[in-house]
Amino acid sequence: MRRRIITSLLLGFIVLGIVLYLYGRSIWVPPYRSIMGKRSVQEVVSLYGPAAESRTLRFFQAAGAPYPPAAISMIALKEERRLELWAHDGSTWRPVKTYKIKAASGKPGPKLREGDLQVPEGIYRIEGLNPNSSYHLSIKLNYPNKFDVEHAKLDGRTDLGGDIFIHGKDVSIGCLAMGDEAIEELFVLVSRIGIENVTVIIAPRDFRRNNNVEPRRDLPSWVSELYTIIHQGLLSYKL
Repeated sequence: MRRRIITSLLLGFIVLGIVLYLYGRSIWVPPYRSIMGKRSVQEVVSLYGPAAESRTLRFFQAAGAPYPPAAISMIALKEERRLELWAHDGSTWRPVKTYKIKAASGKPGPKLREGDLQVPEGIYRIEGLNPNSSYHLSIKLNYPNKFDVEHAKLDGRTDLGGDIFIHGKDVSIGCLAMGDEAIEELFVLVSRIGIENVTVIIAPRDFRRNNNVEPRRDLPSWVSELYTIIHQGLLSYKL
């Protein structure tokens, strides 16, 4: 009996440890970083840049796109669970690489409030790079943007949430988890060209293949306007 209790406790601690490691990174990683020392963006680029750029460069060459490009766009498609990387060659946009989105919590539909676990939908800019992320590396989006704030006011919503990132690992709580190798490539690329030269479009599905932009009936009426904006934004990126 005692052995069973000890075995059950050990299994419980193991399961708890796994859960904490995967889903509690925001709890234990910050103190770990404080002990081990925080990294700068340049340190991270020096560490991961050579291997990441070697991988990325092959795709740019195959696409006939210059490296580093003048500007890039990342198109995240929730339903298809993929993120497309596009580069501007000075005259047009060229598809460079497609990444699998390893995790994205929530369902189709925009983020409305703190704690709804939704990945936002819309056209976003980059606010900054986080070399000390709890999820390896991360790229912060400017959610809520102007559209999000204006329509929240119309709805009477005040707690919109924030801290939305594209990051590493394969766990998501309202963010786009891309895995460590992918985020290294994207992080280094963004650092090379500057955050002001990056656009991120997050769509519920690929409106280029399906022109039906009508949202679910349970979503606010303004989501139709949002999906029309996203659809128009996607027209510059023709596969």
